[in-house]
Amino acid sequence: MQYAENILGTIGNTPLVKINKLTAELPCLVLSKYETFNPGNSVKDRMALQMIEDAEADGRLKPGGTIIEGTSGNTGMGLALAAIIKGYKCIFVMADKQSKEKVDILRAVGAEVVVCPTAVEPEDPRSYYSVSKRLGEETPNSWYVNQYDNPSNCKAHFKSTGPEIWEQTDGKITHFVVGVGTGGTISGVGSYLKMKNPNIKIWGIDTYGSVFKKYHETGEFDEKEIYPYVTEGIGEDILPLNVNFGVIDGFTKVTDKDAAVYTQRLSKEEGMFLGNSAGAAIKGVLQLKEHFTKDDVVVVLFHDHGSRYIGKMFNDDWMREMGYID
Repeated sequence: MQYAENILGTIGNTPLVKINKLTAELPCLVLSKYETFNPGNSVKDRMALQMIEDAEADGRLKPGGTIIEGTSGNTGMGLALAAIIKGYKCIFVMADKQSKEKVDILRAVGAEVVVCPTAVEPEDPRSYYSVSKRLGEETPNSWYVNQYDNPSNCKAHFKSTGPEIWEQTDGKITHFVVGVGTGGTISGVGSYLKMKNPNIKIWGIDTYGSVFKKYHETGEFDEKEIYPYVTEGIGEDILPLNVNFGVIDGFTKVTDKDAAVYTQRLSKEEGMFLGNSAGAAIKGVLQLKEHFTKDDVVVVLFHDHGSRYIGKMFNDDWMREMGYID
């Protein structure tokens, strides 16, 4: 009989799926690493489990403890699933720009959710960075995860996502493209792939309002680049330790409108019902067209599931209100 001992045993080994219509103008083969097949419907299940296991191993997370984290939703889901199996409580801190569905889903798996304002500085005591740190200090027997700077984030992708992509493409991958938020996925996968073949190009998808692209190109952290944006799960107004800029060959920025429109297009033209960052990622691939040749194999990673964006990118009233569709 074939079965997993518990739901955590189903994390990883997600499929590669060819993209056909949206990439018809490109000369190369474009494959998506389809992470919504993870049990929490996102790539974050991988690093959530790794971070918990590493914290258990070195005593940061003790039996019956409380896991505290600031999350845009998906890391929280991965942590919550592991917490259920392992017997921990969870408190998650989210910014108010995240979809209502994400908050509801975390509460559905037993987590306590605290919502904070988006449009404040990271150092502001009301920001979701500050509130999650404070809760970590105030809550007895708790562990503050800090996915942005936690090295287990990168480690998970170096150990699982990178090797899977290498094996699934039979080592033929030439470009890896992914949205960058905490930096764990691009840095972990990128490090593994460049170890196997230093000629593989690693491209990050950034958003307008985020500091990554300019910092990578100039070394300048420009606060004038920072302003609120709609796209969820990618871009930052800080420099997480998990972003290894030395592994990344370049960034391309995608607008909020393009990210939203292409999220809908993936659903309607490819049958891929995915989250907002997938729209940004596929538009980013199209923007990088000049970098690809007919012999290239491009892998783009799709983070999460469309069910988390029903009230936003998949709601035409919301799309019209934002000026994204007529």
